[in-house]
Amino acid sequence: MSELLPGLIAEHEHTVTETDTASHWGSGGVHVFSTPALVGLMESAAVIALRGALPSGQTTVGGHIDVRHLAATPVGMKVRGRAELTAVDGRRLTFKIQAWDEVELIGEAEHHRFVIDEARFLAKVETKGK
Repeated sequence: MSELLPGLIAEHEHTVTETDTASHWGSGGVHVFSTPALVGLMESAAVIALRGALPSGQTTVGGHIDVRHLAATPVGMKVRGRAELTAVDGRRLTFKIQAWDEVELIGEAEHHRFVIDEARFLAKVETKGK
């Protein structure tokens, strides 16, 4: 594994669509940006922060996210997630993530990702279906 150091930062922006809503995800009947979509935005920002930082054949998988969804966002509004790598402990990477819409802070999270050997990981997954 290459030497990853805290301080990597990336942002991911998205415009809220119908398929991002709580009513679409079944996570509530309200027609606003859902918590599952917020988690996806946050994870995407963390993954983007790692682009080019891992050697060929390695990638990361999410292992834990502790998220607080703080405010509702309507369809059509832009949302932005910002992830910062704050700690590296062996294969475990810790990110501090915040998300905003065009008005306010809408979410915060601590997220752990784990560095994996992609081929070995996929080979193990293949055995599950057999």
